[in-house]
Amino acid sequence: MWYLFLVDVQAYLRRLQQIGLNAYESRTYLTLIGHPRFKALDLAARAHVPRQKIYEVLGSLVEKGFVQVVHGKAKLFSAVEPKLALEGYLARRRETFEREMGDRQHLAGLLVDDLSAIFLDGSRDRGPLDYVRIVNEAGQIAEEYRRLLARSTSEYLEFSRRPYAVDPVSEPRVGEALARGAACRLIFETRDLSANHRKILRGLIKSGAQIRLAEELPLKLALFDGRFGMISLVDPVLTRPQMTALVFEHDALASALRRLFQDQWDRAEEL
Repeated sequence: MWYLFLVDVQAYLRRLQQIGLNAYESRTYLTLIGHPRFKALDLAARAHVPRQKIYEVLGSLVEKGFVQVVHGKAKLFSAVEPKLALEGYLARRRETFEREMGDRQHLAGLLVDDLSAIFLDGSRDRGPLDYVRIVNEAGQIAEEYRRLLARSTSEYLEFSRRPYAVDPVSEPRVGEALARGAACRLIFETRDLSANHRKILRGLIKSGAQIRLAEELPLKLALFDGRFGMISLVDPVLTRPQMTALVFEHDALASALRRLFQDQWDRAEEL
């Protein structure tokens, strides 16, 4: 029975720490819950908190709403009812988080204006191959794809086939591009589509996307605004699929690949 009690205590300690209390604060609050009140130094011994730290710990718990001071001949401390303490603490944390996010969004807006001008100045001085980059890490490929999709304003075209770094069927930025008025045309390989995929795609069609199906596509390709794009190639040597993406900004290359897309589009079938 004593072992089971210790297991419960350890679980409560972990949960309190997961919501934001540190180890000393968690032990102190659990010790106070089972008693009406304690002197600080007596509580330090019970909660296994160093005597020189107990006043700092109690002050923090009072500030967070878990402990209250009972004034009398001697200063005593008692636990606040768990429901009140936890709900109040989380509400204050939420308010703090929302306020901090608002401040950060405001600062980010200012930085976008300031840093974009610097970026444009720097991008004018390009090297001979700055218009093309090789990316061979799945997370970076996904980030490049999302970055290009997020900035597209007029057109987004894609040959979609496995393996996916990002599945466009479930990518929210596709819907955002449609909402911005970008013309979205996607071709999927028939064998890649589950019943759930087809259901989601019909939802995209209702939002304005054009979608067709092909038995087989020549490669993985995404084109944005007639200038930017990604070609993803699967390593033919490795038995475990590994992608390498060619990310480019090149009008002529984008134009040639757009003709390839149009040729496949004309051959593909409606969903």
